[in-house]
Parts: sequence; structure tokens; C-alpha cells
Amino acid sequence: MTPVLGTIAALMLAGQPAAPLQVFHRARALAPGEAVLVQVRSRETLADVRAIWAGQEIVFALMENGTWEGIAPIDLEAKPGAQTLAIRARTASGAQRTHSYPMIIARRTFPVRTLSVDDRYAEPSADVLPRIRREQRAVEEIFSRVTAARLWTAPFAAPVPGAATSSFGRRSIVNKQPRSPHSGTDFQAPERTPVTAPNRGTIVLTADQYFPGRVVIIDHGLGLYSYLAHLSDVNVSEGEVVERGQTIGLSGSTGRVTGPHLHWTVRAGRARIDPLSLIYVTR
Repeated sequence: MTPVLGTIAALMLAGQPAAPLQVFHRARALAPGEAVLVQVRSRETLADVRAIWAGQEIVFALMENGTWEGIAPIDLEAKPGAQTLAIRARTASGAQRTHSYPMIIARRTFPVRTLSVDDRYAEPSADVLPRIRREQRAVEEIFSRVTAARLWTAPFAAPVPGAATSSFGRRSIVNKQPRSPHSGTDFQAPERTPVTAPNRGTIVLTADQYFPGRVVIIDHGLGLYSYLAHLSDVNVSEGEVVERGQTIGLSGSTGRVTGPHLHWTVRAGRARIDPLSLIYVTR
């Protein structure tokens, strides 16, 4: 865990009071597509901790050791340079505490991949476009909600045993036409491999959609969501609370695919982050 202020210990040794809020972070890298675990500590009892990061609010949860934790996501198309996490906390007595935590986002270049798919998925006909837009709006509306409670306690885990293909962020050329970057990570998964919940959460969507095929979305709380796609079968229902490692369906090749596999997207509000980075920071 990297401390935010190297001067805290020096101030304490000099007999000066420590800063009201002490901030630390953990990340694979400060780069586009990465999850950053942020910890806030204080000698005072805090009743609430939130932050503004890249234009969206980050909600923190109180841990058993008295530390507050939140996930600051760096979107896969974030621009490099200095960014500030603006933390605001409220003490048990109602006093306000603030802290500005600077982070330098590094430049990151993603590779390009070329795919060949059925023409109906490369250039959908006019009659299916309303369906596609409807499905996209429904998913984005879900991702805009923030459940204030943190529903998980254990580290995140891969939903299938197969290897990840390192496909996150790749720019796709589909049937010779450029497309948007790949916002998830693909995992090797033969047809009908059991797919498990990456962590505890509430099922907020089960659907059969045009591009992703059969999908399940899990709300993990604090604005963090898992989106699992291309399933052949789904065996959970909306509103159901699932535990980490619980089977939620079987892998498949539904929707726009070149073969059986599992697609796992992680969303934190508007930000698209690599699921492997979330596994790293929560382990």
C-alpha cells in the first residue's frame, strides 16, 4: 500500500499533529483501465467518507479495522496527467474534513485486434437497431445507480478457471470496420463451463441481448458491477443475492462472438476497468 503523504511521520516526530485524514492507495498501475483501492484513516471517528474523482462520486465503506475503503476507477480512455481525488469526510460530531489526494495517470496504449463475425452482428439491420439502443440504455441506467452498502468482503475472483486472453481495452476491427474498444476481459471457457459470481452481490439483470447474448449483471455495491456475457444458460433470477463462487450460469457463444468464451466487464459508474485489476487490488 503506497502512502499519500510522506510528511505525516515527520510531522509526528517533530511534535506536530498529524493530518486529519491519512490516505493510502493500492493499484497495479495508475493508468487507464485500472482499479485503485483507496483507504482513508483518521484519529477521529468518521461517520461518512466520500470523494469526487474524474467527475463522479466515490462512496467509501467502513471496514472492521476502522479504515474506510473505496474504489477509484480510471476509465480505459482516461487522459494521462495529474488528477485529484477530492476526499470529504464527516466526523461523528458533524465536523467536515477534506483532503486532496493527487495521482499522476500514466499514458497507456492498447493493441488492436481483428475479428470476423456474422454480417448481422457487424452491420445490424435497421429493424434491430431500436432493440440494440433499448438494451444499451437499460444497461447504462443500471450502471448509473449506486448502492451505498458494500456487499462483498472477500477478494474478487475470476468467474471461470480458464485463462484470461488479455483482451481488455483492445481496439477492434470487426469485418474490416473499426469499432469501440473492448471494455471487458475475455476468458477461455469451453461451451457449458460453470460460470461463478466473482463476488457477493445482487442480481440486477438477466437478459438475452443482441450483441452480448445471454447476460447477467451483479451489483456488488458502492457503484461496482460485474457484467457477464455470452452465456448459454442462466440459473439465477433478478433480485437474488449470490455469494462469491456461486454458479450463476454456463458459458457459451451467444451474441456476437467468434467462439465459446466468457466475457467479464467491470463497471464503476461510468468508468470501464479491467477485471484483473480489481482482482489484484482486493486480494
